[in-house]
Amino acid sequence: MPFLELTIRCPQSEQPRREHALEDVGALAVTMLDAEAGTSDERAILEPGVGETPLWDEIALSALFPADADGLLLLAALDAFDPALDWRGASFRVVADQDWERAWMDQYAPLRFGARTWIVPWDHALPGAARADDAAVVRLDPGLAFGSGTHPTTALCLRWLDALAGAGRLQGASVLDFGCGSGILALAALALGAAGADAVDNDPQALQATLDNAGRNGLANRLRAWAPEQAPQQRYPVVVANILASALDALAPVLAARTAPGGRIALSGILDGQQDALLRRYAEWFDALDVAIEGDWVRIDGIRR
Repeated sequence: MPFLELTIRCPQSEQPRREHALEDVGALAVTMLDAEAGTSDERAILEPGVGETPLWDEIALSALFPADADGLLLLAALDAFDPALDWRGASFRVVADQDWERAWMDQYAPLRFGARTWIVPWDHALPGAARADDAAVVRLDPGLAFGSGTHPTTALCLRWLDALAGAGRLQGASVLDFGCGSGILALAALALGAAGADAVDNDPQALQATLDNAGRNGLANRLRAWAPEQAPQQRYPVVVANILASALDALAPVLAARTAPGGRIALSGILDGQQDALLRRYAEWFDALDVAIEGDWVRIDGIRR
């Protein structure tokens, strides 16, 4: 299946805002590339490790959209989303899926989050430290869905889940992963001791990636994947939502209703500077709201009243 690719050069400092804008207007994937390394086919793909920052002063952001997307309408939507950003230098081309879908996997390495959690590419050998008896290992192939562990928003949520497990709050619990992407958070929760997980996403490719990864990890019998309108109307002791701030704002009543009294929630996908409005929004239902920041990204967590 072909895709429409938008590419634009920008300073490193603008990358989080531009990536956020591209995702908000419907980008299926956003990749960071070395802007000085020639054509987009020759550039090295950047997938920073946890806590790392890009080495390049100037970045080429490459975003994929459905092939039938209108480039002019996309540029208009991007201008409206963040008028301070200049998109006049953007270029478009149509690419086949084999041109990009697996390229970044060459640099995707096993990653550790917190005390026990390991995210390991499905075709990599386990690192020695991940072979410990108490290691919680997730074998992952993100496919077309967001969530490999390398993005700070995912890393913030993985460390939160790892800490919950360390405090004994995941053992035997049911978990809701709203905006599941690749299923990475739901699967990590299961590997850390949760009894079951419901994964929700409005993207059919994300649901398929989640189910594929559940099977790859032998967890298919403990995970269910749902479109939002089909998801169970139940309460969960653990809820995690790694989506955009605008969606977290709109979904606040839904996520509050799905969190059991005394249950824990983690919200991410939030740019630094957006957290104050969301803290006020979620204070209607949650106590002990706390903020964790990594780079330009924020996680909010709290306890349901």
